[in-house]
Amino acid sequence: MKRISGIAAIANKAIEGFTAGTTISGQRLQQASRYTNSCNSSSFAKSPLFSRCSLVDHLGLGHSTHSSFAAAHSLSPKMFFSATAASSLAEEVQATEPPHYTKFLPKDVVLYQYEACPFCNKVKAFLDYYDIPYKIVEVNPINKKEIKWSDYKKVPILLVDGKQMVDSSDIINKLFQRIHPEISVNSVPDGDEDMKWRGWVDNHLVHVLSPNIYRTPTEALESFDYITSHGNFSFSERIVAKYAGAAAMYFVSKKLKKKHHITDERAALYEAAETWVDALKGREFLGGSKPNLADLAVFGVLRPIRHLKSGREMVENTRIGEWYTQMESAVGVSSKIKE
Repeated sequence: MKRISGIAAIANKAIEGFTAGTTISGQRLQQASRYTNSCNSSSFAKSPLFSRCSLVDHLGLGHSTHSSFAAAHSLSPKMFFSATAASSLAEEVQATEPPHYTKFLPKDVVLYQYEACPFCNKVKAFLDYYDIPYKIVEVNPINKKEIKWSDYKKVPILLVDGKQMVDSSDIINKLFQRIHPEISVNSVPDGDEDMKWRGWVDNHLVHVLSPNIYRTPTEALESFDYITSHGNFSFSERIVAKYAGAAAMYFVSKKLKKKHHITDERAALYEAAETWVDALKGREFLGGSKPNLADLAVFGVLRPIRHLKSGREMVENTRIGEWYTQMESAVGVSSKIKE
């Protein structure tokens, strides 16, 4: 920036001294010529801001002005600077300056969640990927005492420096905008594809999960063993929730299966996994070389079932395993604050 300011100062002085047609002395002209001829070996010429060897090229004034400098060096003792060209230079310098944004660094992020909730896990995948430290408050699903302070009675709820955010997709959109203020969520590259598959996660993929993880009494017990061991339960609540909850969700899953027109739970899960792999079209991620918001959404909702029977069989019987492993590496370790 100092170099650019110096060049601008040279241009301004040139305008003041020469717009009236003042003659450049032979001595000054020769000095300018020696500068342009020697710039290839100067450290100034190596700056990434400049790529050509003459002073005219450094100023960005174009080929015709370059020719005028050469002619002045070889033939004429007089030289005139264009005020218009110098003004254009100032505008170009300003245009090439990248916008400066304050990095999103929240001081306190708290996620109110259920450990096995797919929508909560979408938010966690986003926070982990962007390395945003956060605290977890596990909500007791029986009395929900941890969120009595809020008018919103569902999870996830995210508090960012005391400000409440709700609805997983809306939370992610707002956080993305805070992290990338220069980019609109709706105008990201391949944004239509990204939004399409994020909608697919919320409206289809999540509805395939419950009929699978509660498909049989044994799988329901396995799921609730995971839920109660990671959830906010007292010892007695854990015992009741594990067995009563597993029995209840086994029957609920049958209703969900019917509601979402699922005839074969595993077939529906495998089809969803294959549909996602087909959407990748051979790319490492849907976002290309890096995950986009749709990648994070799919990964987030699948992460809690990955090591359950349904998740293990999904990886064994579909092509999704490679992408999932790549996502684990891309997202990295959890940024959850351990207390």
